[in-house]
Amino acid sequence: MNPIVSYLKNLLAFRRVIGDHQKLRGLTRADALLSDLTSQGVVPGISVTVLKQGKLLIQQGYGYADLDKKVDVDPKTTIFRAASVSKPIAATALAKMVAEGTISLDDSVYDHLPYFPKKQADISLRQLAGHTAGIRGYKGKEYALNRPYSIKDSLEIFQDDELLFDPGTGYHYNSYDWVLVSLAMQEACGLPFADYVEEKVLKPLGMQNTFPEHSIKDLPNVDSESNEYSRSDRIATFYSRNLSGFRRAVTVNNAYKLAGGGYLSTSEDIARLGQAYLEGKISSKEVLSDFLSSQKVKGQPTYYGLGWQVSEDKKGRPYYGHVGNGVGGYSNFFIYPEQQLVVAILINCTNPNVQDTLDEVVEALHV
Repeated sequence: MNPIVSYLKNLLAFRRVIGDHQKLRGLTRADALLSDLTSQGVVPGISVTVLKQGKLLIQQGYGYADLDKKVDVDPKTTIFRAASVSKPIAATALAKMVAEGTISLDDSVYDHLPYFPKKQADISLRQLAGHTAGIRGYKGKEYALNRPYSIKDSLEIFQDDELLFDPGTGYHYNSYDWVLVSLAMQEACGLPFADYVEEKVLKPLGMQNTFPEHSIKDLPNVDSESNEYSRSDRIATFYSRNLSGFRRAVTVNNAYKLAGGGYLSTSEDIARLGQAYLEGKISSKEVLSDFLSSQKVKGQPTYYGLGWQVSEDKKGRPYYGHVGNGVGGYSNFFIYPEQQLVVAILINCTNPNVQDTLDEVVEALHV
């Protein structure tokens, strides 16, 4: 054999071995970090699904969906609160509606919600979706409300408050922005917001385990290969943590802020949404560029698009996704387009203070 050809073959074989070793080391590192979080009692349960180049890299459950009953987490079937990862789901529906021509990002909120009290300046849907509208965030115990508000009824919580700044001149992340966006969508299409999302996003993408928490009582049984229980039976118990350990989280009703933080889902479903973006199944690049590009305020990036966090990690790799923190749920959802990597992590605990560890996990997955 030609010595140069032989050399190249040996070199390629060596690189494959090294590459496989690095991949194994990265996956082992990620697995150890996640396992330690549950074994050391930092969080009750974790569900992880990771896709790379469209193929399953990791799908694993750690710890318990229910601590008392010792119910293991199943990443395919255990259902968690998605918290603010609900925003990318809502943003996907908004992109669909924009593509249909039913609504425009530059519509005034008053075009669709004439009953919303007039503010000192006009507010566009784009500004609401990108958190540059000046709407305030939670006050006091609003974070954990347990009232059966409809989306429209919930306007009474914040509608009479002054804007924090003139629209377009500042950035303030909050979920009330998406209350207004979802209500405008509802008024524009004539369908309940949840029904539109179900029809345009969840069903087409096969996200059968993603649904509004408030609809649990009306759920039909949905069988899967590995679990014959209904979806309501597969919902994780939601916990909060204090000095004495885990306790059940306070009861909340997130129906009114479905778009901002009210969906339930599995890590598998969230990863499926991410893969649909990588495969170009959502909408045209022209439409999505508005959603997946950072907004700017006074010439400076906000690192937030429309319903999506848009940034770079510590090594300069661009990504879009969202971190979520709600009562009884914490979530990470990242899409790295250059690496064709999708990461979905769900935890059944309020703000467990584990983001640094999850960042290490995501870094280890870049193998």
